[in-house]
Amino acid sequence: MTSPLKIADATEADLPGLVAIYNEVIATSTAIYPNQAVTLADRRAWWRARTAQGYPVLLAADASGVSGFATFGDFRAWLGYRFTVEHTVHVRADCRGQGVGTQLLKALLPRAVACHKHIMIAGVDAANCASIRFHERLGFTQAGHLREVGYKFDRWLDLVFLQRRLGDR
Repeated sequence: MTSPLKIADATEADLPGLVAIYNEVIATSTAIYPNQAVTLADRRAWWRARTAQGYPVLLAADASGVSGFATFGDFRAWLGYRFTVEHTVHVRADCRGQGVGTQLLKALLPRAVACHKHIMIAGVDAANCASIRFHERLGFTQAGHLREVGYKFDRWLDLVFLQRRLGDR
């Protein structure tokens, strides 16, 4: 990155940049298991739903545009899980490995605490060792390994769950 990185709440005007990042991840990786691109209308509805719940959608941006985004949502819909959220962090391909994801996740953690959340979950493709290490560096610990629960690129995929305690509840 050649210019300073800014972390801020995403606005509706930022959504095309988020869509581009998300669709590149869908097309080229098993970081997420969907295999169909999303539309701007899809992401607009998603963004509106997240923000209506009081959940943040953060973006990282510099002079080159949106370089990444992060958010969290409910882990499971039932009342007993109301203090647990699952997050997502995605970084534009040319910005990976430059600390963008770290800055986004570090900014996301206090937002979860402010929403009175207790645990943050990460679901990571088991073959994505870099993402597992990334989460472990930020205080997440492995909590489970689900075998062959995803399918993409004509193969079965394992999912690793990591978790991090956020606050005292």
